[in-house]
Amino acid sequence: MENFELLFRGFETALTLENLLASLLGAGLGIIIGAIPGIGSLAGCALLLPLTFKMNPTTAIIMLAAIYYANMYGGSFSAILLNIPGDSPAIMTAIDGYPMTRKNKAGKALFAADLSSFIGGTIGILLLTILGPTLADIGLKFGPAEMVSLLLLALTSIGWMLGDDPKPGLMATCIGALLALIGLDPISGYSRFTFGNVNLLSGLTFIPLVIGMFGFSQVIDMVTNKNNFNFLGKKRIRIRESILNRKEVKALLPISLRGGIMGTFIGILPGAGATIASFISYMTNKKMCRNGEEFGTGVIEGVAASESANNSAAAGAFAPLLSLGIPGSGTAAVLLGGLMMWGLKPGPQLFTQESEFVWGLIASMYIGNIICILVAICIIPFLMKLLCIPSGILAPIIASLCIVGAFSANNNMFDVGVMLIAGIAAYILKTCGIPAAPLLLAFVLTPKLELYFSQAFQISNGDPAIFLKKPISLALLIFMVLFMIMPIAVKKIRKRKLSVRKDKDV
Repeated sequence: MENFELLFRGFETALTLENLLASLLGAGLGIIIGAIPGIGSLAGCALLLPLTFKMNPTTAIIMLAAIYYANMYGGSFSAILLNIPGDSPAIMTAIDGYPMTRKNKAGKALFAADLSSFIGGTIGILLLTILGPTLADIGLKFGPAEMVSLLLLALTSIGWMLGDDPKPGLMATCIGALLALIGLDPISGYSRFTFGNVNLLSGLTFIPLVIGMFGFSQVIDMVTNKNNFNFLGKKRIRIRESILNRKEVKALLPISLRGGIMGTFIGILPGAGATIASFISYMTNKKMCRNGEEFGTGVIEGVAASESANNSAAAGAFAPLLSLGIPGSGTAAVLLGGLMMWGLKPGPQLFTQESEFVWGLIASMYIGNIICILVAICIIPFLMKLLCIPSGILAPIIASLCIVGAFSANNNMFDVGVMLIAGIAAYILKTCGIPAAPLLLAFVLTPKLELYFSQAFQISNGDPAIFLKKPISLALLIFMVLFMIMPIAVKKIRKRKLSVRKDKDV
């Protein structure tokens, strides 16, 4: 109850005109930044940080925090409409969001993304309000060994992400892991697979890769299959047509609640972030839902699973940031830099010594979350107009966005070349039935897995038993084995049942 009393005092701070405008501006900028492929919350907060130098610390952090969680809303727009994730957490949203667009259900997909984002974000903020310092303590229990087991669980489940046949998914996972190894070895410093190219020493940049594999491959598909991309023609879409009915809301709610809780707890883990949260939520809900087999074909449940988790993870990242000074993501690291720049020292004493700032920030997140969903829903009709543009005009526009987005990653034309090659490769892989999403997820997870592996072995002096001695790590490894065995066991049971039925019929 004491936390809620402090929260009400925080609303007094958050509802001042200056802080309210900061929430509104941050939410608007965050949605725009999230919707533009190639920028993302990390670059957005880093670029806008200098604009906050003359603000007071509370107002500045409120605006930067709003940019962070609003970015999750915006990332789904381009993922759903154009199959180009605005940021890495939106990769999972594109899996079901874009097929819904192909089915002339883009409005429903956008509304489902906005609603589940709001539910997930609200759950994350509520848990942050009630269990802020406690959540940070839970995050501390996940050391390198536990993170290795968690990432191994994620990587082994990628192959089963789309359909019952794991072969295409596993092949894509292996390709993604190999691409992630390009660059300097983080331990020895030796170059790997660089072929003497200086641009490859730092590895392949994620943004050009994701823009190429999702965006530019889409352009190639548009050029080769023009008739398949004029979804709506000149039809007008109103908000009424996008609103979910009772049955759809009923299907979305439990998934959003699960995604919100899972996303919050994954968001507090150091280095985990919203991408891993959205992936684990998607996979868990795929297994738990009655229509889990339909995930990947264009269902609102798949959109909700991803969006609720990445928004709640953004809220969860504030627990270790404020309570311990440990950033859970790259964007949180920028926010940590801002806090230190203004003389605020994150840690357990921040909640007592700077309670006005902490609770003002948390209260502003409730307000910002409401602003985000209102803005996001209101712009659905404008977003839908993109689908009325003929593919002959839309294709060069998307191609231009792809080039600008890839170049803006490092201001380097080499990244544009990577984007073009990635797009052509993704189109070829698609024709062979190999999906791009598992490849990109493996590309994101592999460097983290490699880093945590080396840290775990340094702690244990090379003893692999460390992964079995830690209770959380052992439990995750058991889940990993079960996850690998269960699909095979289910297939055999189904075959036996079919053979029994055939025998009875005979």
